[in-house]
Amino acid sequence: MKQIRKITCIGAGYVGGPTMSVIAQKNPDIQITVVDVNQERIAAWNDEDLSKLPIYEKGLDEVVAEARGRNLFFDTDVDKAIDEADMIFISVNTPTKTYGKGKGQAADLKFIELCARQIATVAKDDKIVVEKSTLPVRTAEALKSILDNTSNGVNFHVLSNPEFLAEGTAIADLHNPDRVLIGGENTEAIEALVNIYASWVPRERILSTNLWSSELSKLVANAFLAQRVSSINAVSELCEVTGANVDEVAKAVGMDSRIGPKFLKASVGFGGSCFQKDILNLVYIARSYKLDAVADYWEQVIIMNDHQKTRFAERIIQTMYNTVNGKHIAFLGWSFKKDTNDTRESAAIYVADHLLDEEGQIVVYDPKVSAEQIYKDLDALGTRAPEANRRLVKVVDDPYRALDQAHAIAVLTEWDAFKTYDWAKIKEAMKKPAFVFDGRKLLDRSQLETLGFKYYAIGE
Repeated sequence: MKQIRKITCIGAGYVGGPTMSVIAQKNPDIQITVVDVNQERIAAWNDEDLSKLPIYEKGLDEVVAEARGRNLFFDTDVDKAIDEADMIFISVNTPTKTYGKGKGQAADLKFIELCARQIATVAKDDKIVVEKSTLPVRTAEALKSILDNTSNGVNFHVLSNPEFLAEGTAIADLHNPDRVLIGGENTEAIEALVNIYASWVPRERILSTNLWSSELSKLVANAFLAQRVSSINAVSELCEVTGANVDEVAKAVGMDSRIGPKFLKASVGFGGSCFQKDILNLVYIARSYKLDAVADYWEQVIIMNDHQKTRFAERIIQTMYNTVNGKHIAFLGWSFKKDTNDTRESAAIYVADHLLDEEGQIVVYDPKVSAEQIYKDLDALGTRAPEANRRLVKVVDDPYRALDQAHAIAVLTEWDAFKTYDWAKIKEAMKKPAFVFDGRKLLDRSQLETLGFKYYAIGE
């Protein structure tokens, strides 16, 4: 069996950085180099100040501190890292296509193909190539074709090793995974990767499948989780008109051992880099095989999620006497979930966009997201000119400053710190009536209503 001494990971983003950091931590005898063409990102990974790592994840700084400089390295010299590696992880971005066939649904594989061509050009000896990015089914086939047809007689073994990380708990998930999934055709290549994970993951949790099952399992896992969120959000709207309480319904349903309680928390909607992208990819694959009923079924999960965000924004407008024009609305939270600075597909972006169409004045506070990122998210929508976004949206670094003189508060991220604020002080500083729209069902209704807030939560 091939002895793995050096690993290269192409892509220093949300998956590549944390995953390789933990693999390096648990395999001190293997040299791991994470490479990226983004010099600014690599500089941040190498910064002596660990609070400046490009990704915020609980415990990541400690893992990097332990392994960096020992057997974990971050670099921009991609060719050198490819040449020296025994095993290469591809962990580059696979965004939803914004052009051509499959626009708005299919995964854009241009970065994957560029990686494959670069590996094929540089490699002088046999390599194991591992798909870590989320990919459509049968991408490995295309990857192997490119590698085999553009290389100089080098043998490549392609494996699929999808990530199942939840942002905010990525390090805990890596340290104690439910399962590690490895798809492939070459048993020696599979065993080489199994041994790397087996240095800390029990063997019974490391599953081997064929390539296609591995690739599809990632999409299906995220589709099932997102489906549960959209299901309980659909029920939340029914609860509001019937007098039921969605938390009570979710608890009763979740106590059924066949269903379980996870992902039954009603909210303003799911976000993040995976759920929407993977479901749209699944929809596109189904349609490409003329499985329209299957595609329609999964597409409804996305439709429901979009509806929930629109419904929440409309509730704010209707409650505030059908106009938010010129009104100061404080947003608590911008990241798509707590304990991460990732804002991709965050509900806050779309709720804000809806309110900005009505000329609402939004002041945002998030403990981990920068003003630059918030404006970038809004500008990317193309709904209005960047100047208008900066005129209507203000970003502050003090929550009490965001809430001062606000007509309403919208809770968009479930940061635990929000529960500890001095809500009596906040109430005094707000315009009256003081509205709170809790999109994450985070705050204590009885406490806020006792203080005199007009409190609205999803599903109640």
